[in-house]
Amino acid sequence: MMTFMETGSRWVVPNKSREAGIGCLMVTIVAFTHCLLPPQASAQLVSSFPWQSELYTDHELIGRIWDSRRGQFVTDAELWDSILESSYVLLGEKHDNPDHHALQLRVLQALISADNVDKLTMEMLDGTASENLDAFLETSFESEEALKNFLNWDDQGWSWAYYGALIQAAHRAGVPVTAGNLDTESVMQVYSSPTTSEIEAVLDAEVVNRLLADIDESHCGLLPESQFPPMVRVQQTRDHTMARSLLLDDEKNHGLAVLIAGNYHARKDLGVPNYLIAQHPELEWSDILSLAFLEVVPDAMDPRAYLDQFSDRSAYDFIWFTPAVSNADYCDSMR
Repeated sequence: MMTFMETGSRWVVPNKSREAGIGCLMVTIVAFTHCLLPPQASAQLVSSFPWQSELYTDHELIGRIWDSRRGQFVTDAELWDSILESSYVLLGEKHDNPDHHALQLRVLQALISADNVDKLTMEMLDGTASENLDAFLETSFESEEALKNFLNWDDQGWSWAYYGALIQAAHRAGVPVTAGNLDTESVMQVYSSPTTSEIEAVLDAEVVNRLLADIDESHCGLLPESQFPPMVRVQQTRDHTMARSLLLDDEKNHGLAVLIAGNYHARKDLGVPNYLIAQHPELEWSDILSLAFLEVVPDAMDPRAYLDQFSDRSAYDFIWFTPAVSNADYCDSMR
């Protein structure tokens, strides 16, 4: 099995927070063009996407979109059709890859242009922003700094350069934004408390064992096993919280909800979708679309390998392949 690190999840231990990767057409680049815009929107056709990441740009998967459900590459128009058929769209990312954020913004802007998005939930916002977010759409901001202060934005944890445009696009369009993450105090409480029955019931033993193994691998085998269960509890509670923040009111909403989060959270085999289904039993798995933006890996040309599949359910419905920002071995720097 090929394991891919650096997919953008954040495991947190008490007194130390760090970003860690979990789990980890040809050269012509496919871009979101008119296919992702409604007929009434006039858009400049773009023949290629201006990649900002510089590694492996000659990889044959760059820019291609893989549909894991059909086992084939698809066009951006086909992806767009699938997005519009969904109620929930989870846009994954590797947190430090600027191309992933640029593509997320294109998807969000296309949905806004189509008047088809009712909510934006972000992993990058936690409970300290929730009360202010209730007044988000009614508040005018004189500057980006004022907006960041309003959101209690964590500059050390999340680069505003990557996420500011998403939040501003939602504000301009009148799209509510909700916080998907736990604040530091809540993390500490979850870490030291038993798992709630509501959360414990969501994942089976096989999936939990996979979470435990991924924690060990993502921390380069340097953590004591005693920390694995509480860290799984934090991860599960984060996914549960994102699902709760993302959930739509069927009677009030006509569009879909979008989640911006690390690729690991977006996984349908062990991430947020499981908690959406648990909280809304009437949902079908087909109502939830998971789109991962993944960096290509040298010599890995088979898109199926990037799914890191360990069960009958694929991690992602679609993968959009991009160049990489770094080839550094994280574990080397830890040892």
